[in-house]
Amino acid sequence: MSSISRIKKELQNLQDEPLNGFLISILDDNNLFHWKICFSGPQGSSYENGNFTLDVLFPEDYPLKSPKILFLTSIYHLNIDYNTGQICLEILGQNWSPNLTIRKLLLSILALLYDPNPNSPLLEDVNTIFKNDKAAYLQKAKEWTKKYAN
Repeated sequence: MSSISRIKKELQNLQDEPLNGFLISILDDNNLFHWKICFSGPQGSSYENGNFTLDVLFPEDYPLKSPKILFLTSIYHLNIDYNTGQICLEILGQNWSPNLTIRKLLLSILALLYDPNPNSPLLEDVNTIFKNDKAAYLQKAKEWTKKYAN
């Protein structure tokens, strides 16, 4: 299956069975390799009531290589760089498999928002706060959500 066929299939799947709270936009009808995905922060998390935007860029050899996914919305999270939007998620890197789908990646990003991974931090200073004063970390995440994701 070609990259474009796979991308079309995944897009159709997400349109037929949408993920609750997610809105997928194709930036250019002539380029299915670039998506923008908006979603609501997960309920019960510090990101609740936030509106976040992801930039998704599929490589030409997708699904052999993972898509590049970046947060366009500033977010306070130990596994997400608030300057670049880079996400530290193993299935986006060394644990990528062609069997994974965008749906699985989006669900994994939601899970990461609920449950940060202090064993694989992207921002060591934020990780230190998380480990030493989790309440302060959660409060700052809520403040950033209110400030940047509304």
